[in-house]
Amino acid sequence: MNITLPSEQQKWLEAEVAAGRFDSMDDAVAAAVAELMSVDGDDLAWAKPYVEQARASVARGDVISGEEFFNRLDDKLGKLRAS
Repeated sequence: MNITLPSEQQKWLEAEVAAGRFDSMDDAVAAAVAELMSVDGDDLAWAKPYVEQARASVARGDVISGEEFFNRLDDKLGKLRAS
């Protein structure tokens, strides 16, 4: 099989091989295809418990706005940076 990639992708793969992350271009492409296959075949069943937990929180009224979430996050990050 012959594959032609855009030059940017080819250069990136070559750099990954040169950095030792893959033994060869073939290994790098095989890893990329394997990753795509795993994502494509993922039915997200693993996420169901998290979705159910979130729904239960909403039903209890245990929610905050996105704005409040980011305000709290900024506060925590500010405290961590000050430490």
